[in-house]
Amino acid sequence: MNAIDISTSRIQDLADKFEITELVHRLGRALDEGDWAELATLYTPDATAQTPGGLAVGRTALVTQASRNHAPDKHIQHIITGIIVDLDGDTARVRANLLAVFAWGPAQDPTLGSQPRLTLGEVYRFEAARTPDGWQFASVASAPVWSVGARPTRE
Repeated sequence: MNAIDISTSRIQDLADKFEITELVHRLGRALDEGDWAELATLYTPDATAQTPGGLAVGRTALVTQASRNHAPDKHIQHIITGIIVDLDGDTARVRANLLAVFAWGPAQDPTLGSQPRLTLGEVYRFEAARTPDGWQFASVASAPVWSVGARPTRE
C-alpha cells in the first residue's frame, strides 16, 4: 500500500467516524424534540434498543418506546459527550456518555420556566452499520450510572 492509498483510507475512516458521531447527535436531538420521523431514519429496520424503558425490536417498536418515555411535556435535554467510534469495515462499535435532564410539570417560578426534576448519567453503547442510506444504528443499549431526583409518574 502506498502513501496515497493510506491517505485515502485514513480520510474514509475520518469521514465514517464523523458520520457516526453526527448520527449520535441526531439521536439526542430527535429525542429532545420528539422528532419521531427522524428517529426512525437513524435505525436499521431490525434494530434493537435495550434501555431503562425496556427492550424494543424493530424501528416501529423503538419509536413507540421512545415516544412513550420522551413526551414533549417532559422537557428533556440529552447531552451526549465522549463519543468513541471503533470502526471494523462496514460496522462500528460506539461508546458515549449521556447526561439527561428532565424538567416537567409547572414551574415553581413562572419567570424561570420548568425546573429540573431528574438528572441522570448513563453510558450509551451502539452498534452501527453502513447501509445504502448511510450509517445507521443496528442496536443501542443504555446503562444507568447515577441519577438525582425522581422519575416522572404516568399521568
